[in-house]
Amino acid sequence: MPSRVEQLDPVVRARLVCPQDLGELIDADDELYNPRLRVAYGIDDLGIPNMLIADARRVSEDEHQLLVGDPKEK
Repeated sequence: MPSRVEQLDPVVRARLVCPQDLGELIDADDELYNPRLRVAYGIDDLGIPNMLIADARRVSEDEHQLLVGDPKEK
């Protein structure tokens, strides 16, 4: 089954940026991830991204390394 990010309309996905720093977001299964601020924005069951800053989820150091493929983990 495709992730919620994969189900986003490609045109919509191409335009989504982080509302905090307006930077690029990384696809992370059911979330969009900002590695610079280490926050993730969820996508609901209907495929609607929640881009509210107040609802962003903080990401731990370990999870950050997994999401960005940090070579320290290999």
